[in-house]
Amino acid sequence: MQTSFIKGHYDSVVVGAGHAGCEAALALARTGFKTALLTLNLDNIAFMACNPSVGGTAKGHLVREIDALGGQMGIVADKTMLQIRMLNRGKGAAVQSLRSQTDKNYYHREMKKVLENTPNLEILQCEASEILTESGKVTGVKTTFGSILTAKTVILCTGVYLNSKVLAGEWVQNAGPSGFAPANELTKNLIDLGFEVRRFKTGTPARIDARTVDFSACEIQEGEQNVYPFSFLTERVPEKQQPCYLTYTNTKTHDIIRANMHRSPLYNGEIIGTGPRYCPSIETKVERFADKERHQIFLEPEGADTNEIYVQGMSTSLPQDVQEEMYRTIKGLENCRIMRYAYAIEYDCINSLDLLPTLEYKKIEGLYSAGQLNGTSGYEEAAAQGLIAGLNASLKMRGKQELVLRRDQAYIGVLIDDLVTKGTNEPYRIMTSRAEHRIFLRQDNADFRLTEIGRECGLVDDYRYNLFNDKKQLKEKLFEQLNALHPSKEMKDIVVEFGGNPPNNGLSFADLIARNIPINVIKERFNAFEGIPQDLLDNAETDIRYSGYLEKELKEIEKAKKMEEKRLPNDIDYHKIEGLRLEARQKLSEIRPLNLGQAGRISGVSPADIAVLMVYLKK
Repeated sequence: MQTSFIKGHYDSVVVGAGHAGCEAALALARTGFKTALLTLNLDNIAFMACNPSVGGTAKGHLVREIDALGGQMGIVADKTMLQIRMLNRGKGAAVQSLRSQTDKNYYHREMKKVLENTPNLEILQCEASEILTESGKVTGVKTTFGSILTAKTVILCTGVYLNSKVLAGEWVQNAGPSGFAPANELTKNLIDLGFEVRRFKTGTPARIDARTVDFSACEIQEGEQNVYPFSFLTERVPEKQQPCYLTYTNTKTHDIIRANMHRSPLYNGEIIGTGPRYCPSIETKVERFADKERHQIFLEPEGADTNEIYVQGMSTSLPQDVQEEMYRTIKGLENCRIMRYAYAIEYDCINSLDLLPTLEYKKIEGLYSAGQLNGTSGYEEAAAQGLIAGLNASLKMRGKQELVLRRDQAYIGVLIDDLVTKGTNEPYRIMTSRAEHRIFLRQDNADFRLTEIGRECGLVDDYRYNLFNDKKQLKEKLFEQLNALHPSKEMKDIVVEFGGNPPNNGLSFADLIARNIPINVIKERFNAFEGIPQDLLDNAETDIRYSGYLEKELKEIEKAKKMEEKRLPNDIDYHKIEGLRLEARQKLSEIRPLNLGQAGRISGVSPADIAVLMVYLKK
């Protein structure tokens, strides 16, 4: 029989050192709490098991928000980027998103170094086997070694490692991503604690040797220099960047896939987990879009110190012999050599409806959950949840009100509200279409939205806060210049040049921008805005261009805030409220919303039910 022993006493224990665990542990340690970070293997800290990239549509917004609150992901992503681009350039500013290709090994090393050198933080390689509780409160964590780490709060960030299984054709292995060991002990304990556990699935493509790729047969995808970085602390993106390449599948590729569909675990019943709708395997794409003759394939470097190329768009669980055949049908890959085969991975996760908007588990005080364990996909979604869970555990231990970001405050608020109010039946991915206030929730204004909040929570340090205040003063100075009136004589030529009617009265530079005259043209023509950085000019230009929409948006936000401010007592017995429909009673009892705003977003709760609740609150 194994003997238990006390390893140490901590304020908090974070289980798992992926992107969620790293942010959670740093948030706790940086706000003064003695924290233990447990990981199955020190070599998989902040490991990028799938594409070594950061950002993407809406995901770039999350990274900028994490950074604005005082998180770490954006800083490390900037330091380790191989290439960066702004997606959706041809669309409005609200949906433009940063995406960088990242050096996978460098990212891991850099984040590990940050963690190792953070005061109050200890890292321990071990497997958690049990979450310890007493009288409905968390008391610590027990490991498979028999060691016990006592704690006031625990944050679960287990990623895709719980009972994980990888599959490719007939080959099946109980393992985590990239051959790392799985975590086999914790799921039973979570079920015993009352969590609803479900099975999800994701996958990854093959990695091929760059020396065996004919890049001249592909379309080159260069990076950009005229973009801002992820972190508000980083001055500029690197000048020297590595290219990515674009190629396509073809009818021959699709014929091979169709001929071997019966060998895919996705279609022969071997995989039981639910996969991501928005990042489907190549088998699913060929089956779902049978009319398409080709699909985009991006060839992306995994790092500066390796020849491995990530074949984005070719995620598959087909067997290795089929992979060899189908990859070589693609233009530029005719002679490619596979270094790591593609695979699907199944894992255990929880029902996110079991969580409060603070990410605390409803049934056990002090126990939080973040990342892919909550049913999400993506490094950015995980990091955002880890940051909020870590901050809330810290705030709870300080006796302060915990942080719940509203949907009008941040994409992080949209992400968490979707999870804890609507739930998810598939791996959740953030998208700009999920945010009803996306014109307001832009990448370029994340610091103006969130840095003050991060400061109040104790995570934004003096250096970052001083830079932010300097930027605020510059913005005030800029808008003084933008709103100052100038004689019509000075404005007439430029207005006419851009197709407008000559003004009768003086105009401001803001008026010119509202007439679709670019701010950089105004800057050059009038020798204006000296000392104002480009990102602030772009921010101001967007604010002015969208001012009419923003005013309407702010009115809607104010209406929504009134509903969010109407708190619902924790002890309401919804089954006893007359006038509520049966479905509403069941859903409200299950989710137990914090306020009327959240209640109104629950599927199955109608406006009439909200009216009944409002009458009940008045009584």
